[in-house]
Parts: sequence; structure tokens; C-alpha cells
Amino acid sequence: MHGFSIAGLLFPQHGTPPLYGAFFQYVPIFHAGLVFLLMLGLVFAFRRQLALAGGDILPRESFDLRNLFELLIEYIVGLMRDIIGPKYRAYVPLVAGLWIWILLQNFFGLIPFFAPPTDNVNTTASMAIIVFLATHYYGIKVHGFKYIHHFISPVWPPTLILIIMSPIYLLIELIGHFARILSLSIRLFANMFADHTVISIFLMLTAPFIPAIFMGIGVIVCLLQAFIFSLLTIIYISLAVHEAEEHEEHGEHKKAEAL
Repeated sequence: MHGFSIAGLLFPQHGTPPLYGAFFQYVPIFHAGLVFLLMLGLVFAFRRQLALAGGDILPRESFDLRNLFELLIEYIVGLMRDIIGPKYRAYVPLVAGLWIWILLQNFFGLIPFFAPPTDNVNTTASMAIIVFLATHYYGIKVHGFKYIHHFISPVWPPTLILIIMSPIYLLIELIGHFARILSLSIRLFANMFADHTVISIFLMLTAPFIPAIFMGIGVIVCLLQAFIFSLLTIIYISLAVHEAEEHEEHGEHKKAEAL
């Protein structure tokens, strides 16, 4: 953990075994718990506003929590509609949940004496593993056994040369899919760690109004990193649920040309 944090005083890591301290750290878990409670409170407040609206679909003129949630979700849902297609609604809970969850965690690091849970690689890796497992679950759910086609050959049915090269292609595909975990987790962790470190240093070394410049940049970084993680999740889901269909269509086109 870097910099001063209130959670660091509540949960000192001194005296913990090296392996235990590396994989089970109280500070990011404490901050993640606070973010979870904040998110839960926002959800209940949002549901209350919807109930008070009495089914009215028109938002109020004043900016409230309902408008905030609609603003956060609208753009991500639009991207899902454009990238995944008309069946995007099945994946909204995962993507929208990750989008708001990561965004709140990132913003938490802008509060003085607190740290974003996403500046810990264990936190980002856990979310990346969830995305990895979810994408393959969706692929198998949509296509069944045919989902493994794109791990064997770039086109289906494969030619004789592609059948011979299928073991190499399978190895490349497996490496590429597991690399997604590193790509998602390391990118988010590295950027949030660097952003929080810069802000912490300037908070300690300069006048209070100077870090405001870097906190403004930090807001942009928080939004951008949450957006990139969510966008990559959408792309991975799209590849999982569409790829088998594209292979089958390509094979049908080849059969039609042969006839």
C-alpha cells in the first residue's frame, strides 16, 4: 500500500506472513466494502425515486439520482446495442454492474486519505477472472458444443491444412484468451496505482489548491479506465456469442459457392 490511508491505520499489515499479506490485504478489502455500501445505498435510493415517480418514464427537470443513473447507463447500453446486437439485454446486468462498480471504486481514490480498491492487482484480477468466465459461459450458453469451433479453426468447416494446423491454432487461441485476464487487470491496476500515487504525493508536498489540477486529471482517468474495462468486456462478450455464428455462415457460403 502506498501513501497515507485511514484504513492503513485501522488495519496495519505489519507482522503478517509474507504470502498471507500478499494475497489477503485488509486495506483494499475495507475500501471495497465501503464502496459496496455506497453503491447499495445508491441503488435503494434509486428504487425509492422510481417508486415515488409512480411509473412515470419522464425524468424530472432537476438533476437527481435517477438522472445520474440514466446518464451513466445510457451510453454503455448504447455501445452494447451497437456491438453485441439486438440480444444485448441479457448482458446488461454484468456490464452495467461492472461499469458503475469500477467507476465508484476509482472515484473513491480521489477522496483524501482513502485509496481506490482498483489500485490493488488482486481486486482488478478478480474482476478480470469474472469477465473471462462469464464470456465463455455466454458463448457456451448461446452456441453449445459448437462454441469450441473457433478454438480449432478460423473458418468452419476447416480445410485440410487448417485441420493439420489446428493444434497450433488451439494453443494460440488459449494463450490469447488467458491473456485477456492480464490485459484487463494490469491495465486498470497500473493506471489507478499511478494516478493515486501522483495525487498522494502532491497532497503531501504542495498547497491544498495545487492538487486540484491533478484531481481534475484524476477524474478523467477514473472515467476512462472504467470505460475501457467495460468496453473490452462488451467486445469479449460479442466475440463469444457471435463468432460461432460467423463461422457457420461462412461455411454455408462456401457450400453454396461449391454448388
